[in-house]
Amino acid sequence: MAAAITLLLSLLILMVKIGDAQQVLKLQNPRLMNCRFDKIYQFGDSISDTGNCIRETLCEAQSWCKRPPYGINFYQNVTGRCSNGMLIIDFIAVECGLPLLNPYKDEKAEFRHGVNFAVAGSTAISAEFLAENNIDNIGATNSSLSVQLDWMSSHFHTTCSPNCPEKLNNSLFLVGEIGGNEFNFGLLQGKTIEESRRIVPQVVQTIIHAVKRIIGFGATRIIVPGNFPIGCIPLFLTEFMTNNSTAYDEHHCLKDLNNFVIFYNRYLQQAIDELKKDYPNITLIYGDSYNAFMWLLENAVSLGFDNNSLQKACCGIGGEYNYNGHRSCGDPMVPVCVDPNTHISWDGIHFTQNAYSWLARWLIDDMLPKLNCQV
Repeated sequence: MAAAITLLLSLLILMVKIGDAQQVLKLQNPRLMNCRFDKIYQFGDSISDTGNCIRETLCEAQSWCKRPPYGINFYQNVTGRCSNGMLIIDFIAVECGLPLLNPYKDEKAEFRHGVNFAVAGSTAISAEFLAENNIDNIGATNSSLSVQLDWMSSHFHTTCSPNCPEKLNNSLFLVGEIGGNEFNFGLLQGKTIEESRRIVPQVVQTIIHAVKRIIGFGATRIIVPGNFPIGCIPLFLTEFMTNNSTAYDEHHCLKDLNNFVIFYNRYLQQAIDELKKDYPNITLIYGDSYNAFMWLLENAVSLGFDNNSLQKACCGIGGEYNYNGHRSCGDPMVPVCVDPNTHISWDGIHFTQNAYSWLARWLIDDMLPKLNCQV
């Protein structure tokens, strides 16, 4: 086992820029290898997309993540990841001792160790439901969760049917993070928090339905992550900036936005707990992304992040948070900070590789005891 871990780390360090090798070295003891997962299946949005959006015509046309400086710390190559480097799912794959997940839309890829179905800009609920609620689908993709599930169904039909339960017995499924963009789109288009609350049941019901469908194929270990505290993110701090000091908490995050996310996450957690009663033999875990991020923010300086840049985008321009919605990362003349490792936010919306590595570590620490692995 020790020899295998050493070989795995050596290969990864060769693949990643030498200057970013420390990101991988944090995983010197890949604990998820004890779970013996042989495949990972990921659903979600830009937090997890490893290249599906840039293989969709409309999504690719409107994506910033298709061009430099995205990927500057990932083989110095643009892959469609909305970061400077690796994502949480990449670090989870490394911890499992598995290759990084290929995107489903990559027709030349091999999927022996799982598939990434996530698409940047996607929502849990359908584009039709968004339209019925007068929310413009600004994500430039109709590949909502139900579409991603259809992709899964097609994939399993050709790879494991009729023995899917047996072949998926050692697989890990991550259903999300998904279900954040519909709220992001609505809030940015002038919807109130109260209006956003009204569609929470529909979003959560859609995610729970997806989990049931996945269980139906034979999944036995499933993680359903909640949403991050959007009130701490440069995009929302910029869009909803106010002179009212009481609108902010001790971390200078917008309280109303974070309270909404807490409301959503609790609703999701309760639905997961109810589902567990129906499937007592299924390992079903809530991924606490909210508290993972708050831990990172509270401990950022001791982890090597710049205290003066905790809520500033590394790649961006202008304003208190180095974010401008009209001049985005990837646009001409939009600068990149000297060292992305000192920033939590990469482009004002997504996180840096360094932030993702610490978020992954916290989430793994939190979830590992619940996965019933031989640790």
